Amino acid sequence: MTSTTWAAGRVLGDRDARLYLAAVVVSGLGSSAMWLVAGVWAKDLTGSDGLAALCALALWAPLLAGPVLGTLADRPHRRTLLVTTDLLLAALLLTLFAVTTPGDLWLLYTVLLVYGAAGVVHDAAESALVTTAVDPSLLGDFNGLRMTANESMKLVAPSAGAGLYAAYGGATVALLDAVTFVAAAGLYGLVRVRRTRPRPAGRPAPGLRARTTDGARRLLADGRLRPLLLAGGTTMLLSGVNGALIFAVVESLGHSPAYTGLLHVAQGIGSITIGLATGPLLRRLGESTFAAYGIALTGAAVALRAIPDDVVGLTCGAAIGVGLPCVLTATLTAVQRATPAELLGRTTATAHTLLLAPTAVGMAIGAGLVELVDLVVLLPTVGTMCLLTAAGLLRHR
Repeated sequence: MTSTTWAAGRVLGDRDARLYLAAVVVSGLGSSAMWLVAGVWAKDLTGSDGLAALCALALWAPLLAGPVLGTLADRPHRRTLLVTTDLLLAALLLTLFAVTTPGDLWLLYTVLLVYGAAGVVHDAAESALVTTAVDPSLLGDFNGLRMTANESMKLVAPSAGAGLYAAYGGATVALLDAVTFVAAAGLYGLVRVRRTRPRPAGRPAPGLRARTTDGARRLLADGRLRPLLLAGGTTMLLSGVNGALIFAVVESLGHSPAYTGLLHVAQGIGSITIGLATGPLLRRLGESTFAAYGIALTGAAVALRAIPDDVVGLTCGAAIGVGLPCVLTATLTAVQRATPAELLGRTTATAHTLLLAPTAVGMAIGAGLVELVDLVVLLPTVGTMCLLTAAGLLRHR
């Protein structure tokens, strides 16, 4: 039995880890379908690309409030918070049956905005609760398998959601998402958690401002986490630039825009593959080295995308799928291991903001540069910057 198979078997042999992964798969199916269909729904109602793009903005904007929203995840009963959040989102999604005309679009945006904010709290609470329900030695393996589950749903759910939308409309996809949230709530309710140490008697709870900044202070003060976060944020900024160039890359290959779907599939397969191997590699290499190797692989793949060849393009897509998740999984696992349980919700949410928010900035930069700089120059430049980031992280090892 290989070390990867053995590690996956250990995780799946843990009852609570199985329940968590099942909840991720179930809710991921509905969420991935809904995220795709929301923009298509807005486009069909209005014919506007801009209004369709606002759906993605509504989902991602709450990430900027991660440090504040993360404080909600540090409640004593995180499992109850997960179950309640899932059930409230299920009820909220049912209101989308009222969206039938362009004038109802405000309701879709409102639901997506709440959806995104709840997702920030949910992800933070889940990451914190995992550390009290899953054996600490399995955290890296669990995070890798969680990524595999997420990426698998991203490959399956969009097609299912698009087919359901074409046959029955957007409200039916919202109903599917609501049902998956109810199922996930039931699975989270079955998870057993270890009790965490209560706050010492007589010690006053900090105010909102202090709780909001606790996560950032914790991350920036830790000499091991700070280089990981800096490298991760830089890498995600550069990945945003690369993402904005995807249609130009497809054009250089001589294909229609629909070919981007095949490149995304290749990237998804790469992410599924590295997810299965993450636990053993983290144990062998450590978080910083694992992240640095992933960043370097991403940089090399981005640079080679300048070669206008289909095989090279698909191979680079798969390589980016392997490399890019390494820094995210390594950083999250390091945060989980290094942070006290009572601070883990806000610290995780802050880490997510610092890691993922730069992606949107990078996409804006890439959208501007693609009109001004040739791909033959732009892609190798972005790739080289990734390689320098990896080298810097290795130096701080």
